Amino acid sequence: MSAVRLVRSSTLTPDVDYAYTSVVPAGTRLVHLAGACPLDVEGRTVAPGDPAAQARQVVANLVQALADVGATLTDVAYTRVLVASADRADLVAVWRVVRDAFGEHDVPSTLLGVTVLGYPDQLVEVEAVAALPEEPSTRH
Repeated sequence: MSAVRLVRSSTLTPDVDYAYTSVVPAGTRLVHLAGACPLDVEGRTVAPGDPAAQARQVVANLVQALADVGATLTDVAYTRVLVASADRADLVAVWRVVRDAFGEHDVPSTLLGVTVLGYPDQLVEVEAVAALPEEPSTRH
């Protein structure tokens, strides 16, 4: 069971498809992930020019980075989705891929159009913060 509790506002617009806030209890281990990028195992940027295809690779890389620390997408408390585009349609296309990956776990998120990202041909990056239960104490 995830340590993350998603909260939907009863006073803000219900027309958004994500929770406005998330709450993690005291004693929870926070996991801060570097931005997941659309890189393959050889470090090449996949799908140049295709934001949605890059978003799928980014989600796959995010899922793997989470698995490496024993977490899943349902442990994510917040994301920031960066899209190197001034075209709102590109942002929406990326958002759909990311949102679909999270399913019912509609984590609070910020979607931003930016001018450039770090790798050649990179159009998408997703940052995340996850929460895991506190590790059992090893002290006796």
